[in-house]
Amino acid sequence: MLATRAASMLLRRSAASVVSPSAPATVAATAAAAKAALRNGTANVRFMSSDVATFDLTGSFETYNVETQPNNTIDMSKEELLSHFELMYTMRRMEITCDNEYKSRAIRGFCHLYDGQEAVATGINASFDLEDSWITSYRCHCTALARGGSVESVLAELFGNVGGQTKGKGGSMHFYNKAHNFYGGQGIVGAQVPVGLGLAFANHYNATPGKPMQVAIACYGDGAANQGQIWESANMASLWNLPMIFCIENNHYGMGTSMDRHSSHSDYYKMGNHIPGVRIDGMNVLAVKEGMRFVKDFVGSGNGPMYVEMMTYRYHGHSMSDPGTTYRNREEIALTRSTRDPLEFVKRTLIDAGFSDAEQIKEIEKRIRKDVAAQVKKAKASSKPSVEPHLFEYVYTTGGGKEENEFPPHIRMPDFNKSKFY
Repeated sequence: MLATRAASMLLRRSAASVVSPSAPATVAATAAAAKAALRNGTANVRFMSSDVATFDLTGSFETYNVETQPNNTIDMSKEELLSHFELMYTMRRMEITCDNEYKSRAIRGFCHLYDGQEAVATGINASFDLEDSWITSYRCHCTALARGGSVESVLAELFGNVGGQTKGKGGSMHFYNKAHNFYGGQGIVGAQVPVGLGLAFANHYNATPGKPMQVAIACYGDGAANQGQIWESANMASLWNLPMIFCIENNHYGMGTSMDRHSSHSDYYKMGNHIPGVRIDGMNVLAVKEGMRFVKDFVGSGNGPMYVEMMTYRYHGHSMSDPGTTYRNREEIALTRSTRDPLEFVKRTLIDAGFSDAEQIKEIEKRIRKDVAAQVKKAKASSKPSVEPHLFEYVYTTGGGKEENEFPPHIRMPDFNKSKFY
């Protein structure tokens, strides 16, 4: 038996195309249906040629307070689906590497891993333009990778080296890539949402009349969903009709508390009151891509903000300091891995569509594992930031731009001799 009702809700909702609404909502029935779906290929292929297929997404979406909805099919080329798989598998290998490097103490401090949720970041990125603005929580390694980063730049940042995406000064929770309109990485729970609202305001302000607006998305977890700053942001977004997407990545446990215990409202996509919402199967990258295409079109067309709930699951604990098994049991984690794993879903879909076979997929995985290992080696070879100029860069400015730094005459440094870690 599973430990909590949250896991049952995950399987019921994210496998909506597998279990009919009238089916008994028992964990055993849901698990059996989900396993059968994974064996048979959850994304049923309606039509396919040698390079393009149409996939059935029936049951992947639930909508609220909106007359239209995402399409129940999506056309996907072989090249597109393979690229999604490669990015997701790179994310998975990178996060597994982070786990190992953290345990060997090459990575210090906070570290929140994304494995299990790869379909969410990959699907959002596939539906967005580079001009769209994206900000997320501290669980941001894979989003940084999707928005123009590399395994080398992510791991170098985690190692605290100058080759990192923020030159070794941000760490696990503070990635940033202005060229790709990725604004982080926020270390404070929910704090990214008001910043995302500001990005939406900027996009609205800078929009060309008569043309669709660029959108802004703020991703946060179910544990942050009831914060006051989010309600205030939603009110302003609705009041000013801003192109803002409130995206709840619902992995069901917040920092370690089941959603049944921490939220009186478990349908997060309905939390905007009159603001429209959509719930998406966050373990299915095809559903995420089509769902977010719909959301981007709706919000960017001047219809105001929208709430999005991604039904997903994290395999690791909340952070590396959390074993993840005190509030859920290993059976639940194993069941989700065996029935709803987003990578296994894509692999099965590639095979069922005739785009690839098991041996080709193994070769891709082998190549990616080798590439990740090589990039990690380069990341480790990068040097640590020096006191000058790195320590003082981007702290004070003379007003002449980011390259014109003002260097303070003195700054107190830590006493490394008194630190047990050095």
